[in-house]
Amino acid sequence: MASQYYQEMQESFRNNNKSREFAAHTAKVHSVAWSCDGRRLASGSFDKTASVFILEKDRLVKENNYRGHGDSVDQLCWHPTNPDLFVTASGDKTIRIWDVRTTKCIATVNTKGENINICWSPDGQTIAVGNKDDVVTFIDAKTHRSRAEEQFKFEVNEISWNNDNDMFFLTNGNGCINVLSYPELKPIQSINAHPSNCICIKFDPTGKYFATGSADALVSLWNVEELVCVRCFSRLDWPVRTLSFSHDGKMLASASEDHFIDIAEVETGEKLWEVQCDSPTFTVAWHPKRPLLAYACDDKEGKYDNNREAGTVKLFGLPNDS
Repeated sequence: MASQYYQEMQESFRNNNKSREFAAHTAKVHSVAWSCDGRRLASGSFDKTASVFILEKDRLVKENNYRGHGDSVDQLCWHPTNPDLFVTASGDKTIRIWDVRTTKCIATVNTKGENINICWSPDGQTIAVGNKDDVVTFIDAKTHRSRAEEQFKFEVNEISWNNDNDMFFLTNGNGCINVLSYPELKPIQSINAHPSNCICIKFDPTGKYFATGSADALVSLWNVEELVCVRCFSRLDWPVRTLSFSHDGKMLASASEDHFIDIAEVETGEKLWEVQCDSPTFTVAWHPKRPLLAYACDDKEGKYDNNREAGTVKLFGLPNDS
C-alpha cells in the first residue's frame, strides 16, 4: 500500500507538474541554492558570475548579478541562518562572501588551489572549501582567516558537516565516505559506500539520514547515528551528480546525465515522480519550505542554441495553469 504521504504528493505533482525556465547566465549553470528563508535562489555559472533571484509566487525575478571572480563559479551556498549572505567557490583560487543587501562582495579569501566544493557549517561559524588538489581549508566566517587545512591522499569530491556540527564528511574517488570528528578533524571512520567514485553527499533537514550519489548510478541512503546503509535508489543509469532532500526530509531528488530527475519517497524508496529534462542535470535544490524544485541542465546537445538562452535555471512544482 502506498503511504498517505505518497498519495498526497503524487496528487500535488499531478496538479503542479509544470517546469518553467528563467534566464540566469550566458553560460551553463553549475550550482543552484535557496536561502534559508526560501525567498531567494542563487546560481553560479561557468560565465564567472553568480545570480540571485527573488521568488515571487510562481516565478523567479532576477535581483542581481554578482561579478568579481576570474574563473568559473563551481559551487555556492547560503549562510545556514542568515538569508542575506552567500558564498561562492571559484577556479580562480578564491572564495567570495556576498551580501544581497549591499550587492557587494564583503570578503575575498585567497586559497591555495582551484576551488570546486564549498559548504557552510550549521552553526554559521565556519566555511569549508575543497580544491582540485584535494586540500580542504576551514575558514572562519567572521575573520575570513584560515582555521585549519587538511591535505588528503585521495580524490575529495563533496564535503559536508552533519547537522549537529560535530562531524565532517567527505566523499572520495575510491567509493568511500570519510568521517572526521569536528573541530579536531581526527578520522572516525571510512565507509566503503560504493564500488566506484562517490560523488555527492547531502544531509536531510531532520538529521536522521544522509544520502550519497555515485558513479555507479546508485544513490545510497544512510542512517546518521549508526552509519549504516538503509536502502539504495537505482532508477538512474548515469553517474549521480547531484542530490537534494525536501524540506520535510521525506523526498529525495537525484539527477545525472539521464534526461530526468528522479524524485523518491525516502522511507520506501518508491518513485514519487520524474521530472523530464532535455539534457543532463548539473544541480538540484528543493525549496526550504515547499515542494518546489530548482535545477539547472546542460545546454542542449552541448552547443549554443540561439533560440534558447544558455545558462537557465528551472523551477518544477508550479501549478499547471500558471
